[in-house]
Amino acid sequence: MNDEQIVEAYLARSEAAIAETQSKYGSRLQNISYQITADRPAAEECENDTYLEAWKSIPPHAPKTYLFAFLARIIRHLSLNCCRSRSQLKRQAFLCEFSAEMEQCIPAPDDTACRLDDLAFAGMMNRFLGGLDEKKRNIFLRRYWYFDSVAAIAARYSIGESAVKTTLFRTRKQLHDFLEKEGYRL
Repeated sequence: MNDEQIVEAYLARSEAAIAETQSKYGSRLQNISYQITADRPAAEECENDTYLEAWKSIPPHAPKTYLFAFLARIIRHLSLNCCRSRSQLKRQAFLCEFSAEMEQCIPAPDDTACRLDDLAFAGMMNRFLGGLDEKKRNIFLRRYWYFDSVAAIAARYSIGESAVKTTLFRTRKQLHDFLEKEGYRL
């Protein structure tokens, strides 16, 4: 089944939708979760919870053209919540590393002067990412969306770790400048 057919099955409340989703995206979703939780059983649980959330969320949503992104967003949130609830100190330190890297680029969510509407911010991020060349965009997303390590990114793109670190540093700087240019003080 293609994504549109899978979404139609969800809308028709057919349990085949879950089986098709698992068949098509299960391993990819579980990998996203594992990158965050570093725990295979927790990743499997998050994967299963993703199917339940999709079942509950698809009507009213109908992500026919972006099903994987819709599911990936769900599993990321579930996996992050899993880490928070289990209080894994090692994993929390890992997530804090990402926060420290990004804190100078993205406004703090509790700073009311910098609070952004989700849709407006998503639009800005899409414009920013769309303006990057494909390699920079992929490195940035592998690090901050999929939580890949610098070593894994370097191996994936056959480049050195220092090149990955430099690319990430420069891309964060570009993001910071882009957001300031858009009128957001950071």
